[in-house]
Amino acid sequence: MSGKVHTITSEKLTFRSVFDILKGNYKIQLSEESTEKIVICRNYLDEKTQREDDPVYGINTGFGALYDKSISKEDLGKLQENLVKSHACGVGDEVPCEIVKLMILLKVQSLSYGHSGVQLSTVQRLIDFFNNDIIPVVYQLGSLGASGDLSPLAHMSLPLIGLGEVYHNGERMTAKEALDSLKLKPITLMSKEGLALLNGTQFMSAYGVTSLLKLYKLSELADIIAAISLDAFDGRIEPFYDELHQIRHHLGQIQTAKRFRTLLSDSSLISQYKEHVQDPYSFRCIPQVHGASKDSINYVSSVFSAEINAVTDNPTIFPDKDLIISGGNFHGQPLALALDNMAIAAAEWGNISERRTYQLLHGKRGLPPFLVANPGLNSGFMIPQYTAASIVNQNKQLCTPASVDSIESSQGQEDHVSMGANAATKGYKVVENLERILAIELFNAAQAMDFRRPKQTSKFLENFLKQYRERVKFIEEDKIMHYEINNTITFLREVEYELEDALMDGI
Repeated sequence: MSGKVHTITSEKLTFRSVFDILKGNYKIQLSEESTEKIVICRNYLDEKTQREDDPVYGINTGFGALYDKSISKEDLGKLQENLVKSHACGVGDEVPCEIVKLMILLKVQSLSYGHSGVQLSTVQRLIDFFNNDIIPVVYQLGSLGASGDLSPLAHMSLPLIGLGEVYHNGERMTAKEALDSLKLKPITLMSKEGLALLNGTQFMSAYGVTSLLKLYKLSELADIIAAISLDAFDGRIEPFYDELHQIRHHLGQIQTAKRFRTLLSDSSLISQYKEHVQDPYSFRCIPQVHGASKDSINYVSSVFSAEINAVTDNPTIFPDKDLIISGGNFHGQPLALALDNMAIAAAEWGNISERRTYQLLHGKRGLPPFLVANPGLNSGFMIPQYTAASIVNQNKQLCTPASVDSIESSQGQEDHVSMGANAATKGYKVVENLERILAIELFNAAQAMDFRRPKQTSKFLENFLKQYRERVKFIEEDKIMHYEINNTITFLREVEYELEDALMDGI
């Protein structure tokens, strides 16, 4: 196999490795150990179903409320095919291709532990999809996050049996067309395989991991941009002294204060005489607010780190103990609670960011009103703050927890559901919105900083601002701000820098 290759083993799949696999366009392959586990489990299941006629949920019975309906041995494969087709009932917007590709990776990882009873050829076909960028069309709405992500995973699995649609080489086409182009034949599902594919939390997990990977960088950018705002506002450094934070003990708070002391250590602005004795909360309480969100994200990361290395389908097979257990590892409650937590933590970064933007526009501390030299004739930065405020408001609506709701399904057999899939998709939107809010703060803070010239902030921040000014120039008079904000968003996605104690490095 040419190019960069990631071998799937029993070793822990980390966020760093997921990031590298996706950004580095790695191929994936099974280790010999994983291959052996898959084969042993499948052989055990085949022998057991041939040897015994006792009902085993989902293998020789119906699903959900139809668990008491027996299925003949001749129809076990048809049962699984029908499951995939009947459950592919998603609606709404399409899931972004990069998230679907991550769903495939996480499904392969989960199946590789040898507790799912799938054929090796089925896992290999998922790997073929990943390696050849055959991306199934999946829809955002349809999962209750309870019996796994049934509908999204059904759409992901349809192309395995030659049904559904995919993206391949940038074009949308039928699964059959994509398979034909690679001279691949549809998989014939055997007993239990449909359940193994559809039961699982890979939709929630892929959204959560994608959001977390973005948040790791946004958490750093929130600190960098806030430090620029603090210096541009002529703020004080005392609220960031270590002594203050050590007596409260919260790790995120302590680390945030330390980062600000580092970011501003050689700033002439931060060390100059201050006429004011106190800053507003949006500046003075940055360590407490940013730090609390970081602590939350670390908790959420620990939940997802466990989940992406777990077996989450049902029933679960233990060949060495001759056990097939129908349980609830597919239930998304751990993820649902964590995803709602993640959304709130991200929204609070945005909430305090917008407040700093607002403070910069007041015409206080030597800055002109609305950060423009000729206010009145020019509205300046008045309306970008409106935009930030509207996004903050939308985030507040999106932060209503999905996990507190449960709607009974499957004639009462599935009487508590997590709603984690909705928590995942709305959390993803909150993270996207956070990026926009931070971009607007940087847009304002850089403008304010230019009114402080020739005084300078720290070398690190000056270099950051220099890179930014290559993309977005100082605003002399009113212009179409939409383009400048979008250019700022692009800058935040592409900017390179190095920080100590970066969040993802420890995960």
